[in-house]
Amino acid sequence: MEKIRENAAGIDIGAKQVFVYVEGQKVKAFFTFTEDFEELVRYLLSHKVDTVAMEATGVYWYVLYELLEQANIDVWLVDGRETKQVPGRKTDVKDCQWIQQLHSHGLLKRCFVATEEIKELRSYQRLREDHIRSASMHINHMQKALTQMNIRLNEVISQIHGVSGMKVIKAILAGERDTETLLQLCDNRIIKNKGQDVLKALNGRYKKASLFSLKQAYDAYNFYQQQIAQCDEQIEEVIKK
Repeated sequence: MEKIRENAAGIDIGAKQVFVYVEGQKVKAFFTFTEDFEELVRYLLSHKVDTVAMEATGVYWYVLYELLEQANIDVWLVDGRETKQVPGRKTDVKDCQWIQQLHSHGLLKRCFVATEEIKELRSYQRLREDHIRSASMHINHMQKALTQMNIRLNEVISQIHGVSGMKVIKAILAGERDTETLLQLCDNRIIKNKGQDVLKALNGRYKKASLFSLKQAYDAYNFYQQQIAQCDEQIEEVIKK
């Protein structure tokens, strides 16, 4: 089959090492530190490589991709499943050699690579989702601590992490034990429709260890709410650009 790219290289990138193949040369290994990536780029340029293909493996390719682009090397990010589906591979051929062969003959499809703005936005969104999951975990921890003290707040209000629930928990952590006082911290609709039930639910058996657990979970939940808000600010900045 005719080659359509004479000066192509193949890169197999992993967590700790990167393997590079340039036709006519031995497979060369590089570590994944930035200075090693920079050495890799210089190595490719010294062999007049003008295009490379590498698999989209996790997030390991991000920095190397950027450095290759800055060196004006045409970078093809490809789907690893695609390289494995093409028939004809010999058993003694390494991944980077196979990628180079496929790329040289035009048998690979280029993956979509988002712009820097979209990458930045996705990064904030993923981080925000992580914080939401962490916050949810601490809601469960608050609920567990309350249940250990037989404070059945979740049975009378829809969300213990809502405005009313958090006011009550904050007051409990501050030392308030009077159920009538705690009830008055709730929304007027809760007081009107469920007042007596809330009073019963708040009549618990307070324990030092459970209160400590409740405070830890309460503080952690509020911390992640702050983190989410900061992510929202960063997302808004990107959108406004």
